[in-house]
Amino acid sequence: MKRRNFIYLTGVGAGAMMLPNLPSFGTPIDPAEALKQVDTRIKKELADAALNTAKSKGASYADVRIGRYLNQAVITRERRVLNVGNSESYGVGVRVLVNGCWGFAATNDVTKDGMAKVANRAVAVAKANARISTKPVELAPQQGYGEVSWKTPIEKNAFEVPIKEKVDLLLACNGAALTGGATFVNSSILAINEQKYFASTDGSYIDQDIHRLYPNFTVTKTDPATNSFESRAALSVPCGMGYEYLTPSESEKVHGIVTRYKQRYDMLEDIKNATKNTTEKITAKSVEPGKYDLVLDPSHLWLTIHESVAHPTELDRVLGYEANYAGTSFLTLDKLHSGNFHFGSKNMNVVADKLQAGSLGAVGYDDEGVKCGQWDLVKDGVLVNFQAIRDQAHILGLDHSQGCCYAQTWSDVQFQRMPNVSLQPGKTPLSVDEMIKGVEKGIYIVGNGSFSIDQQRYNFQFGGQLFYEIKNGKIIGMLNDVAYQATNQEFWNSLVAVCDKRDYRLGGAFNDGKGQPSQSNAVSHGSATSRFNGVNVINTKRRIG
Repeated sequence: MKRRNFIYLTGVGAGAMMLPNLPSFGTPIDPAEALKQVDTRIKKELADAALNTAKSKGASYADVRIGRYLNQAVITRERRVLNVGNSESYGVGVRVLVNGCWGFAATNDVTKDGMAKVANRAVAVAKANARISTKPVELAPQQGYGEVSWKTPIEKNAFEVPIKEKVDLLLACNGAALTGGATFVNSSILAINEQKYFASTDGSYIDQDIHRLYPNFTVTKTDPATNSFESRAALSVPCGMGYEYLTPSESEKVHGIVTRYKQRYDMLEDIKNATKNTTEKITAKSVEPGKYDLVLDPSHLWLTIHESVAHPTELDRVLGYEANYAGTSFLTLDKLHSGNFHFGSKNMNVVADKLQAGSLGAVGYDDEGVKCGQWDLVKDGVLVNFQAIRDQAHILGLDHSQGCCYAQTWSDVQFQRMPNVSLQPGKTPLSVDEMIKGVEKGIYIVGNGSFSIDQQRYNFQFGGQLFYEIKNGKIIGMLNDVAYQATNQEFWNSLVAVCDKRDYRLGGAFNDGKGQPSQSNAVSHGSATSRFNGVNVINTKRRIG
C-alpha cells in the first residue's frame, strides 16, 4: 500500500479533515519483514559518516535521522476485506548549519557513500541559503547524551499479530452491526512503527522504537421513510500503545448513558452500542437553538482543545511563520509577556507533555535530540507559555528547547509540531453524574464531529456525535443537529467545572496536518468531563429563508 492511500484511509474519521494531501510514500513489504531490525551499530557508523562529512565541509552543527517507517492497514466494509497493506520506508535525512543557515537533504541510499553524498548536498543547500539570509539562526544549546535508547512501553507488538486475527475481529464487528440493522459499516485497524535513529555533532546517538495503533469504524443507518441517514464512529482512542489496547477489560470501561473506554477498548461492544445509537439519532428531537450549559465528554473535548488551545499556542503560528491549516493565532508575544492574559477561567489548567504514557506524542527525545518533558501552557486560566524548538527558544527568552521538533519521515525536514496538550482534571472530587445533577438546561456531548475555526483560531464551531438533553439535573433524551459557537476566550472563560482525575481520558489525532509541504503528526489530548456555562448552540439542520 502506498503512503498516499494509507494516509487517506487512516483519515476516515477525525483525521481526514486535517490532512487533505500528502506525497506518495512507502514500499509494500511482506509482514514478516516488519519484525526485522536494523543493527544499531551499523546505524551509528552510517550516522558518523554523514556527520564527519558535514563538519569537514564547514558545518558548525549537523544532525542525522536514519528512519525506518512501517505502516500496516487492515480495512473492511460490510462482510468483505477492502484492503490489507504493509509498507516500509527507509532512508536518511541530514540537516546542517553553515554560515548561520540551515540546509537539508535526504536519500534512500543508506550506505556510507550515500551518507557522504547527502551530507554534501545539505551543506551546499545551506551555503546557497546563506547568500540570501539576513539573520543567522540562533540555536539553543543542547547537551549530548551519548548512546541512549527509548521505546514505547507496549505489551504486544501489533505487527506480530496475524492479519487473520485482525480481519476476524473487524468482520465480527461488521457482522454485529449488520445484524443490528446497519445499512453500511466499515472498520479498520491501523498500526505504525517508527524506528528512528538520531545522531548529532552535540554527541547524541539516540535509538527510538515508537508504536501507535488506531482501531476505528463507522456505522450508518438509513431511514427509507424520510430518506435520512445517521452515522456514529467508534469511541476508540488512537493511542501510543501496542495491540494490548484491543484486549477488552471491564476495569477500563466508563459506564454511563453510553460506554466509553480508557486504556483498553472493546471494539465489538462499542459497535453494537453504535448501531443502537444510530437508530436513536434518526428519531431524536432536533435541538432548539439558544444558550445551554454544555457538559463535554473527553471523547469530544479533545478536538476542541486541539484546535482552540494546542494550535494557537504553537510559537510559529503566534509569530505568523505558519499559516497553513486554519491560519495563525489570536495569541501574541505581548499577551504572554503581560503575565495576566486570561485565556480562560481559573479552572483552565493546560499542560504540554511529550512523555504521557499511552499518548500518541510520547517519545523520549524529539527530532533534534532534545530530551522531552512537560510544561504549563495555561495556569489557573492565565497564558504562561508557548511551544518552541531549538531555533525558537531565544524568542521566548528560554535557554533550552521545549522538545517540540518532529518530522513526518526521514525525507522531511523537522520543524515545530505540537506535543500532547491536555486540560488537567479538577482537584475537587466530582463525578460526571454529580456534574449533570447541577445542570438545569444543558446538553451532554459525546464524541467529536465537524468543526470550523477562523484564520486566527478565535471564532469557532464544533459539532459532535451524540447529544443528550439535560433538564433539571437529569438526562431526558437524545437531541440532534447540535453545534456550539463561541469565541476562544469566551468559551474557555465559561469553564466552570472539571471532573476529577478518575474521569481523565485521552483522545487524539492520528494525522494532524501542518506545514507546506504538508506533514503529519500524531498527538493526544486529555481531559476529564468538563462543564461550560451559557454557550450558544445552533441548529445545524435549519435553513435561512
